[in-house]
Amino acid sequence: MTPTLAPQPRPDGEILHEVTRSICPECRAVIDAQVLLRDDKVYMRKRCEDHGWFEGLIYADAKAYVEQARFNKPGQAPARISTEVLKGCPLDCGICPEHRQHTCLALIEVNSACNLDCPVCFANAGAGFNLTLPEVEGMLDRFVELEGHPEVVQFSGGEPTIHPDLLEMIEAAQARDISYVMVNTNGLRIANDPEWFAKFAALRPLIYLQFDGLTDATYEVIRGEPLLDTKLRALEHLAEADLHVVLVAAIERNVNEHEAGAIVEFGLKHPAVRGVMFQPVTHSGRHPDHDPLQRMTIPDVMRALDAHPDGTFRSSDFVPIPCCFPTCSSVTYAYLGDEGEVIPLPRILEVDQYLDYITNRSVPGIDRDVLHALEGLWSAGSVPGDTQADAFVCAACDLDLPALTDLSRRIFMVQMRDFLDPWTFDVKKAMKCCIGILQDDGRMIPFCTYNTVGYREETRQRLAARNRRGTPVPVLDGVGAPLR
Repeated sequence: MTPTLAPQPRPDGEILHEVTRSICPECRAVIDAQVLLRDDKVYMRKRCEDHGWFEGLIYADAKAYVEQARFNKPGQAPARISTEVLKGCPLDCGICPEHRQHTCLALIEVNSACNLDCPVCFANAGAGFNLTLPEVEGMLDRFVELEGHPEVVQFSGGEPTIHPDLLEMIEAAQARDISYVMVNTNGLRIANDPEWFAKFAALRPLIYLQFDGLTDATYEVIRGEPLLDTKLRALEHLAEADLHVVLVAAIERNVNEHEAGAIVEFGLKHPAVRGVMFQPVTHSGRHPDHDPLQRMTIPDVMRALDAHPDGTFRSSDFVPIPCCFPTCSSVTYAYLGDEGEVIPLPRILEVDQYLDYITNRSVPGIDRDVLHALEGLWSAGSVPGDTQADAFVCAACDLDLPALTDLSRRIFMVQMRDFLDPWTFDVKKAMKCCIGILQDDGRMIPFCTYNTVGYREETRQRLAARNRRGTPVPVLDGVGAPLR
């Protein structure tokens, strides 16, 4: 959509839902924005003095958007803050005193290099920087300092598996008071480097595997090359190593939304997969030209699941996640029975009751209420035996991270998370973001703010300049050849 300097006409029936603050997609200046309800959808309209009017689709179901406000829960303050308020949100990250939520999941981007060149990469991965092991150790210590008892750290990039010190970084995280260690990967090195993978698997991290569909045509559009065989080979290796995997699918309109149901069915049948995460493509960083009025949103993904012939999951099975702003993410959990039955938890529990179990923790320990709920789940599934007291079921934030018990193999997660882009950025949502990017200077910057306002570019420029002055850390691709 091309912005215009002319005033925008008001369509008949349009409702002004609220006024907030956003940014100009061109210059990133902080500007006023309107959230509008029109034709059963939610839009953001805003005007920059220098670049004119902009409009983008926020949510493709206005009724659900309004109703989900009731799921907004009070946030939990972080143990410590890192910056003071000088300019106002989103220019004081972070985390500053105005932020309304602690960090459930912290990402450490160990490098900017990658062994793919994906057309839709919000990180715009490529040559740039590589963090050293001492730097990562300092960032992990900072995470513990900020959170007290952190829940999840995720190593990302770039592509983290091509960093030669990744194994030592995982060990460093596991040696600290951090509950879960994850690796976000495209799977190429897992598929192609068995000697390295044996060492990696011995550390038993949780795996966040990029998996966009079941056809090479999808990968050629979203990742730039056919990758299905590589993904399947990576999953085979992960299953053999008994590592737990969440499939992460970037969903783009008119590309692979029709595969959403098939991805879930594939995950349900695969021994390594414990859940699926759908992420509508974020139009930040590197991405093809797009129409911001036609972007994919969470309701679009739900409708794609509704349209799947198998019908395992329905829109009504999903619950907003109140740890972040409710319309940013939705989740459901299902029990997997002995005879292959899949029973979404909200079908056997009242949703309001289900939300009573939600706390501001990413992986809460099981309590009596959750145990009671799971016992009801067991009876509904007609499965003999009792529950596991040390199991975990997360319904509060980002991931399904159950304890390594038999119960964990019977709980399957499907989640949808929609990240803000320059067309939809909303300070109200940014202030409650519970995913942060750890910085080498001690800051923790909320994820969507980092990717839209300019923090990513500043960090990459600073770290790349440092690498040019010093000795860059060498990186290898998944088969041991020099990184292209």
